[in-house]
Amino acid sequence: TGTLTQNNMEFIECCIDGFQYKHRGASSELDGICVTDGPVNKLQQKAGREKEELFLRALCLCHTVQVKESTEQDHREDNLDQVDGLRIDENVLQPPQKERGFIASSPDEIALVKGAMRYGFTFLGLESKTMKILNRNKDVEMYDLLHVLNFDPVRRRMSVIVRSGSGEMLLFCKGADSSIFPRVRQEEVERIRLHVERSATEGYRTLCVAYKRLSEEEYAQADAGLREARLALQDREEKLLAVYNQVETGMSLIGATAVEDRLQEEAAETMEALQRAGMKVWVLTGDKMETAKSTCYACGLFQRKTELLELTVRTLEDGERKREERLHELLGEYHKRAVQDAPPVKAGGTRVRFASNQDYGFIIDGASLSMVLNSSSESNMRSYKDLFLQICQNCTAVLCCRMAPLQKAQIVKMVKSSKGSPITLSIGDGANDVSMILEAHVGIGIKGKEGRQAVRNSDYAIPKLKHLKKLLLAHGHLYYDRIAHLVQYFFYKNLCFILPQFLYQFFCGYSQQPLYDAAYLTMYNICFTSMPILAYSLLEQRISIEDLIEDAALYSENAKNAMLRWGLFLYWTGLGAFHGLVFFFGVRFLFSNPALQDNGQVFGNWSYGTIVFTVLVFTVTLKLALDTRHWTWINHFVIWGSLAFYVFFSFFWGGIIWPFMKQQRLYFVFANMLSSVSAWLVIILLILLSLLPEILLVVLRNPRGPYTRKMKHRLPSSGTSTIFMLSQTASTHSFSWSD
Repeated sequence: TGTLTQNNMEFIECCIDGFQYKHRGASSELDGICVTDGPVNKLQQKAGREKEELFLRALCLCHTVQVKESTEQDHREDNLDQVDGLRIDENVLQPPQKERGFIASSPDEIALVKGAMRYGFTFLGLESKTMKILNRNKDVEMYDLLHVLNFDPVRRRMSVIVRSGSGEMLLFCKGADSSIFPRVRQEEVERIRLHVERSATEGYRTLCVAYKRLSEEEYAQADAGLREARLALQDREEKLLAVYNQVETGMSLIGATAVEDRLQEEAAETMEALQRAGMKVWVLTGDKMETAKSTCYACGLFQRKTELLELTVRTLEDGERKREERLHELLGEYHKRAVQDAPPVKAGGTRVRFASNQDYGFIIDGASLSMVLNSSSESNMRSYKDLFLQICQNCTAVLCCRMAPLQKAQIVKMVKSSKGSPITLSIGDGANDVSMILEAHVGIGIKGKEGRQAVRNSDYAIPKLKHLKKLLLAHGHLYYDRIAHLVQYFFYKNLCFILPQFLYQFFCGYSQQPLYDAAYLTMYNICFTSMPILAYSLLEQRISIEDLIEDAALYSENAKNAMLRWGLFLYWTGLGAFHGLVFFFGVRFLFSNPALQDNGQVFGNWSYGTIVFTVLVFTVTLKLALDTRHWTWINHFVIWGSLAFYVFFSFFWGGIIWPFMKQQRLYFVFANMLSSVSAWLVIILLILLSLLPEILLVVLRNPRGPYTRKMKHRLPSSGTSTIFMLSQTASTHSFSWSD
């Protein structure tokens, strides 16, 4: 979901001790919340000044934000923000001469610090392990930063231990509700849970905030444990995690925050295009299910008519039965609905919402996925994985939420090794997506605000998600087309080249006499025929880029490696064999009377080979010219330039006596050959005879199919892919192209 959004976080609202504090300007409404829902509607009631200030201090202290002095930043929007429930000090919000900028590893930390500023608490910075904040009374409070318990994707929380000016030890912790709720008193959870779920349903990113007062003995024990773990030479991460879990227990829940992260531009259009192209889109995220589901609806992966099949801890909880029994029952039920009762799909096809009567969307969380992948018995695990994959393959979109980075990579690996060996692509913009970017066949990193790890570990880098549409539908289609043609053209032109040499051995007494001169043998692939196919493989467009982007279904025509199948390969091989036979035996027929000049002078074997080679070079080059649909000045230059270079080189090579050569086989052979009208006639006739079937095929072929009007007489073209949308990934070396 972080890949689908802008990572431009804006603080929307917070909940303190069960009471909601919300900006008047916020566009979201409390839909579906009635009076009986309790404190959620008591916007004007306050949780109490002490609780408010404790919550705001937690926002100002529990982070890794750094203050950066900057000049002239526009904070007018902050000045105009109005807040319900909390008093804002007008003077605090007035920007000073030099505005403070913030630097952080994650944009949501900056959003929370700015949110606290709107309520009157300003983070002034960190100096020599001392954190300074400006409170509502314009007093500067100073806290000694003793320890930072860093955030990691497995714990899904971070903490700081600080000492106040009065000497009190405090631990502040913020993180996902699933990691905070089990570590606080349960009577406090119910007051906050409703707000968190409602905010997540509206698509906001939620964080819970808790604190704990530490006695001197508790702090001394935690300090010793942390220092020992950080100095460990072996299993340092595991030891640190154990100490973190020990310290972050018995906390008191203060409240929760909600920040908004809007969708990237054209995110919905991009997702729709990928699905129309026959790709299955999976969203893999560490976010809460409600937030991720809202994002999927917003970008069009789930529609209103989509029936959601949910396999989460909530659906598995049944007081009378074990979770594994319930898992088996749900997988069987979903398989019957999505696979057995669904209309059949044609071989090689993909069920998408545009071809199916009923759309299904599948939702699974990390805990349920662990049960599927790590069942108690080997047979059950294999059965669960097969059912899971079959269900997912028949759904229009799959949402995997509350995923750890390793689980994302496990999903990619599982899909890669599934039946049919689908091609997978992973895209993300943050460090927690690196494992799946590396696991997929193709990894794409987006250069975002969460670092550059994703870009550094990716195969391709793009600046925004919307460029994925052009990258896949246009460049992906065209380059597959070009590379497939290049591979088969190389087989073809080398078969044309070597077959006459092979046949010649039957007519020269098996003496190993070469048909072509050594210079021709060396320069055929290096100079005479290399540049045209190189230009073709870089510039060819059988369908224009505009049409490929407009009609995403054209991409699916390249499914199942269509242009590199045996049928097309045998066509190119047969064409090369046919041309080789025409070259050799056509010239041999001409040489039935070797007196090809008016004076009765006969031609020798070097003239024979030179005529064959001339027909060969012109035919394979003109064949590529016939296949070219998108002509540029570069194509004209390399095709006609290669032919002109061959003629010039032949005159030059045979027209000079080279002192460093012991024997000169082609001395004036080429010029003498062209003095014969018969040689001219046979060269032109053999070129036309070789290309005639191809010309007739292009002229007489009856185009079929719904897309033929957009195609420039295309050759048969090429795979069902799986796109993994990775959540909150980071990015480095990106490039951009014009829209």
